[in-house]
Amino acid sequence: MVIVAYRPRPGKEALLLELTKEHVSVLHGQGLATDRPAYAMRSADGTILEVFEWKSKAAIEAAHTNPVVLKMWEKYAEACEYTPLNAVKECSDLFAGFEPIDLT
Repeated sequence: MVIVAYRPRPGKEALLLELTKEHVSVLHGQGLATDRPAYAMRSADGTILEVFEWKSKAAIEAAHTNPVVLKMWEKYAEACEYTPLNAVKECSDLFAGFEPIDLT
């Protein structure tokens, strides 16, 4: 299981949300993510956090050479900056609370 935080670039919030809604289904379609449900949520500053499961460490490595995934990651680079979880204010709270994002 992984948790990743995406801080949207100015004016790219809608693109980031669109990418988040299709991200795990693309990974799944490439045989890289499990069938376990993914979750996404938004922090107060607009950072989107996503929780999903890779199939394996080999799947993570394969993603870095998969043309479909690389094309999607190019769009992510346009839409956001990856940020460490400890840079998301809510992650310092004992019970971190976020706005849910519907991935359907």
